[in-house]
Amino acid sequence: MMRSNINTTFNCDIKKVWNIVTSLENYSWRSDFAKIEILSEEKFVEYTKDGYKTKFTITVIEPYKCWEFDIENDNISGHWAGLFSGDENQCTIDFTEDVTTKRLIMHPFVKGYLKKQQQTYITDLKKALEV
Repeated sequence: MMRSNINTTFNCDIKKVWNIVTSLENYSWRSDFAKIEILSEEKFVEYTKDGYKTKFTITVIEPYKCWEFDIENDNISGHWAGLFSGDENQCTIDFTEDVTTKRLIMHPFVKGYLKKQQQTYITDLKKALEV
């Protein structure tokens, strides 16, 4: 299993950060995705701009504290956990992704891929919070 973690602090209301991160309807701030298809309250699918899809099953929702889901696509399966802490002036996020590759050939590349994805996410989130 491969683990990747990223954390950062924003000088803004934790509720604003939570609402942006957890919204499945408003994903236009994400530069790496074309669309999100909501299947049910617990399940959704993200599509990259190249049409590659990843399925998600939400496993934990604790408003302003924790959002977690299982991940599944053709290359990986795993779990993502997002922890939120702060108040109306500041929010710290701590996101951890644990994945297993389904193809041995993918194993050497997964750590770098996850780090790149997480960094893109944080960069996009910073821009969304400035709006």
